[in-house]
Parts: sequence; C-alpha cells; structure tokens
Amino acid sequence: MVSVQDEKRSALTKLDATVVNQFSFVLYLYFILDFFLRFSVRIPGYAVIRPTLAAVVAISLLLFLQRDKLKGRFQDPIFKAIFVLFGYLVISLPLVEWPGSVVRTNIDPFVKAVAFLFFTALIIDTDKRLKWFIGVFVFCQVFRVLEPLYLHITQGYWGSSTHLGGGEFAARLAGAPADVINPNELGFVIVTAIPFLHYLLWPSGRKSKLLYLAIMPAMLYALILTMSRGAFIALLVVAFLVFKESRHKMKLIFLAVVIVVGALSVMTPIQKDRYLSLVDSDTAGAATAEGRLKGMVGEFKLGLTRPVVGHGLGTTPEAKANKLGRQRASHNLYAELIIELGLIGFAIFLNFLYRITRKLSVVRSQFAALNRRDQSYYSRLNKCLIAVFWMYAVYSLNY
Repeated sequence: MVSVQDEKRSALTKLDATVVNQFSFVLYLYFILDFFLRFSVRIPGYAVIRPTLAAVVAISLLLFLQRDKLKGRFQDPIFKAIFVLFGYLVISLPLVEWPGSVVRTNIDPFVKAVAFLFFTALIIDTDKRLKWFIGVFVFCQVFRVLEPLYLHITQGYWGSSTHLGGGEFAARLAGAPADVINPNELGFVIVTAIPFLHYLLWPSGRKSKLLYLAIMPAMLYALILTMSRGAFIALLVVAFLVFKESRHKMKLIFLAVVIVVGALSVMTPIQKDRYLSLVDSDTAGAATAEGRLKGMVGEFKLGLTRPVVGHGLGTTPEAKANKLGRQRASHNLYAELIIELGLIGFAIFLNFLYRITRKLSVVRSQFAALNRRDQSYYSRLNKCLIAVFWMYAVYSLNY
C-alpha cells in the first residue's frame, strides 16, 4: 500500500516538474477569450490597460520563471523551422526595401500571431488542458459567426458590401460591430470552425449531435451571406477530405445534394451569381473573379521585382501603393510572402509548413499506441487538424 502511494507521489512529482502551473493555463485561456471576443471594445474603459499586451507580457514572464519545465520542447522540428524564419527576418531587415515600416508598423501583429504558436505549444501540455483549449477556441469562433448572424436576422445587419460593377453594390455579412473581420475573414472563421464541429462534436453522443445539428445550418447560412468565394472553395476542400475518409459515401452524397438544394433555395440572385462566377464566365460576378486573378498575377510579378529578400515584413500594401499605384487588399498568401520576404523567406516558410505536415503524419501514427477511448478523440482531432491545414493551404490561394 505504501509503495503504491509512493509511486503516485513520484509520478505527480515528475508531472509537476514538466507541466507549467495552472495559473499560466487559465491566463492563456483568458487571453484567447479576450483576443477573439475583443473585450476591449465591448467593455468601456477596459482598453486603457492594454489587455492584449499585458496578457502577452504576463504569460511570457510566467513561462520564463518556469523555464526549467520547458527544457527540450524547443527541439521540436516545427520550433526549429520558426527559429530559422526569425533569424532570417533579423538578418534581412537592413536589406529589405522598407525596414522602417517593418519596425514601426508590422512587427506588432507578427509577434501577436507567433505568441499563439509558442503559448499553445508550451502551455497546453496535458490531455485535459488540450480539450479545454480546443473547446474555448472553437467556442470563440462559433460565437464570432453567430453574433453577426443574429444581428442580421433581428436587425438587418450586414457590416459590409461589395462592388458589382456599374455603380451597384451588394450587401455582405461581415463580423459583428465589435469584431474586426471583413466578409472574407468571417468566411475564413466559418470554414475553420466547421471541421472541429464535424470531427469532435458529431461523434460525441446524442446531445452533441443535437448541438451540431443546431449550429451547422446556421454556420452554412452565414457563409452564404458572406458571399466569400475563397471560403466556399475552402469548404469544398474540407468536404472532400471528409468524403474521402468516410465509410458512408452514398449517405454523404445524398446529404450534399440536400444541402445544395437548400442553399440555392435561400440564396438571392446576386448571391447565386457570385458563387456561380467561380465556374461560369457569363455571370455578372465573373468580372470581379477575373479581376482578382489578374491582381494575383500582378502581385507575383511585384514580388519578383525584389526576388531575393523582398520589401519587408507586412509591407505588401506599401509596395502595391508605391509600385502598382493602388493599395487594394491582397488575396494570395504566397504572393504576399514573395513580396515581403523574397524567395528565400518564401522557401523558409514552405519548410515550416512541411514540418507541420510531417508532424501531423507522425502524430497520427502514434495514436495507435493509446487506449481506445483516447485514441478515438485524438484520432478525430488529428483528422480535424489535417483538414484544417489543407483547407488553409488552399484558402491562402484566394482569400
């Protein structure tokens, strides 16, 4: 009896030596809620304390104080790839077109984005924390979709519009007034949440299925209202991956037909035209689709004007304004990478993506060693992450 208790104490001691403290985890969950739900806009006076910056500094300090628990984690190939990118950004800074713009304006959003990678990898270190983290993250994305949809249904809210040509505009659903996302970005949020809902919620019991059936139609309807063609293509990627792995292909085909018929029945003529412009050059929306394609070709050509180290991190709008005479939004991540980081940085970033795909493949093969219950959850999560990765890869071609 004593030996069993000693073994438990020993195991807990070892766990405590490698797991960051609970306060760090709770603070990170709060950071996620604050960042995505934008408490600084919703709560008067809250923005004065710079909550995002304060949370990043506090979490970073907590991790530094617990650095002994983090030994060995930075040896992961994904971390090594991102460190190479960091080194390249520092070394190439004096050589880019606009280093001042990088330092003054563009470092801050990059640091915020990278913070999620490091905080997640270093703090989410137990099964329970992983499930809480996934739950909070997905909740935030679903909330960001349902809030503007609710405002649209109850108050006629749209949030944005698109030019149809000839001086005509069509309304498009964007993020809620407290949010900062445009229609394409709202579409991105929708297609990000859908794989998590499908793989993690649907197989989890009767109540979860009912919740899934309540949320999914609303998500798809919101996607229609965004009129985001890039998000629609990304959804097709997710649908293909789900279909590819399913053992019930005929049921999925029938369900797809039902969804298409239902979607067409609620679409306005303008919305139908917008999505049909992806495949039909005779639609009114085909002109904007063709214009976007020409714009992306122009962006690649712009990137090749400084092919080695690029114009500088985050300087795509500045480069387009100065060299193309216009500052329109970019719609291709890979063109932006060449414009900002050059071909060297582009290759480094592709290596980072390759490391992620390799990690997903390795992790998937390791799930077989887990017990059946855990294997079920982690196997579904792995499928979800693979779907999200390839959806991002395709979405980045035309967002």
